[in-house]
Amino acid sequence: MLERQEKTALAVLVCVVGIVFAAHLLFDAVGRPLLTDPYSEAVPDGALVLLEGSIEGIKETSTGEHLILTVNGTPVFLPENVAAGLELHENENVTVYGIVQTYRGEREVVVASAADIRVLK
Repeated sequence: MLERQEKTALAVLVCVVGIVFAAHLLFDAVGRPLLTDPYSEAVPDGALVLLEGSIEGIKETSTGEHLILTVNGTPVFLPENVAAGLELHENENVTVYGIVQTYRGEREVVVASAADIRVLK
């Protein structure tokens, strides 16, 4: 049987875990747009950006099953683990969160999670 102090400590621990979980969900839903910059050529490498637009092209890389989308003229790299769960089509409007990087002299947005790309209806 738990003592009174142990019950109190357990209740406090459960409350803290609940608050942290709720804060995580709230940040994921609302906070990300507050921390991103709209994509532009002026945004430096390493910046978290938001890119919105139409998918103009989809191609697989020659190695692996990674995808490269072209969204509003900007290459968007989807690693194999991200691309595996997505069904994307040309001319779909999407919202993409990712990190800007320069790869072989070309700027691209790298997506880390399937949740970071949303198809707009």
